Parts: sequence; structure tokens; C-alpha cells
Amino acid sequence: MTSAPRAGTSRTGTKGVPRAEREAQILEVALAELGRVGYAAASVAKIARGAGISKPMVYSYFGSKEGLYAACVELAGSVVADEVERSAALGAVGVERGLLTVAGLAEALDGRPHLWRVLFDPTAPRSGPAAEAAHRHTARLHERAVEGVGEMLRLAGDTDPADLDLMVRVWVGILDTVMRWWAEHPDEGGAAVVARAQRVAGALLDVR
Repeated sequence: MTSAPRAGTSRTGTKGVPRAEREAQILEVALAELGRVGYAAASVAKIARGAGISKPMVYSYFGSKEGLYAACVELAGSVVADEVERSAALGAVGVERGLLTVAGLAEALDGRPHLWRVLFDPTAPRSGPAAEAAHRHTARLHERAVEGVGEMLRLAGDTDPADLDLMVRVWVGILDTVMRWWAEHPDEGGAAVVARAQRVAGALLDVR
């Protein structure tokens, strides 16, 4: 007679797990691994072991390593872009809008800041479904950046297109740096990241 599973033990790797649940398990493990080492260095075999399943089962769900990555980009991109658009809709301007964006992302990505690195992976395929998904979501982010920075410059009386292009690149670079720093320090909670960003921004704005 077999004993019943102990409380808290995982059913990962057992039969009878619903497809949606299994897929979610694989994606969470894959997101963490892709965010840690990048697409080029990621191992499907290691992801399979982390999810408690076989490598062929990963392929049965996603078709290929790129198919798995494309699904991860779709998930990560939706989380990030949806949150940036939500923050933008709050109506804040300038530095306040920037800090609200950081705060929103800190809440949305708390516990998994690696999603940002999955979306912006320099080792990822340059064409195909994964690249198309990444482009679609990053285009949403770029549109909000142009909108927010453009509004800030117009209020300051600056309508120079080159200034807009430069400042959009500055803002995107700052946000990317904050999010990558967080991914490198995963023990830092979302609230701590927001507080750190506020302190840094306050110090920069207070420079005489």
C-alpha cells in the first residue's frame, strides 16, 4: 500500500496535471533561467529538470527552444508593457511620471524582476516569432516613452525633435539600468527598489 503524498510536496512530474498548469510551471522555470543566463546560454534540459519533467515534454508543449522563448517573451512583454501603459494613464508628468512607472513595474515584477531581462535579451534571435513578440511589446514601451518625454519637453517650451530623441534615449537608458540592476539583486524587494530610485532621483535633482 502506497502512502499519501506529504503536505507541501509537489505534483510536478506526475501524470494528470492539467495542461494549463503544466505550461505555467514550465514558463516560470524558463523565465527564471532565461533571465539569469540569457537565451543563447539557456538549456532546455536544465529547464525541464527544474520543472520536474522530461526535455521531450517541453518540446511537446512549445515545439522548440525558440518556441519556448517566444512564449516567455509574450508573457514578460505583456506584464511589462501593460504596467507601463497603466502607469502612463495616471496622468503624471515629468519626473513624477517616471517614478510612478518605476513603482508600477516594481509592484508588477516583485519576486521576478528577471522578466525585464527576458524581454530585452541581446542574445535572443533577431528574426522569427520570438523577435516579433519582443518588437511588438517594446514598441508599446517606446510609444509611452515618446509620449511622456515629449509632454515634459513641451511644458518646458522645447519642441526640438532632436532633443526629444535624445531625452527618450536617456529615459529608456535610465529605466533599463534600474531594472537590470534589480534583476542582478533579486533579494531587493520592489518597495526597496522604489525607495532607492526616489533617493537617487532626489539627489540628482537637488544638485546645485
